[in-house]
Amino acid sequence: MGRKVEKSEEEWKRELDAEQYRVLREKGTEAPFTGKHYETRMAGTYVCAGCGKELFVSGDKFDSGCGWPSFARPAGEVEERRDLSQGMVRTEVLCPDCGGHLGHVFEDGPKPTGLRYCINSASLKFRPRE
Repeated sequence: MGRKVEKSEEEWKRELDAEQYRVLREKGTEAPFTGKHYETRMAGTYVCAGCGKELFVSGDKFDSGCGWPSFARPAGEVEERRDLSQGMVRTEVLCPDCGGHLGHVFEDGPKPTGLRYCINSASLKFRPRE
């Protein structure tokens, strides 16, 4: 799968704030219950903070109690990759257009998908429904 958005690390550093860069480009994780989108309840769309790709919609967001925005499914395509970091086996979620790290997906979500896309607020921008 080819990337649609390719930028140098210098370009990413100029365009993203420090926290967005740490999460999206260095695979960081924000502290639980601190992200700006954790309690967002408005209707709208969540897009990649790095490239603007539509990733999740508010109708699929739910309160999982985990401390990060959680979604039952992505709005479209996302990339998933096996992640063996932190001494555990997880599935990392990445933006399919720019390769930015979004978070992880777990198999303990609500029906009908049974999935919980646990996503860092710093990797997202929210666009309210007009």
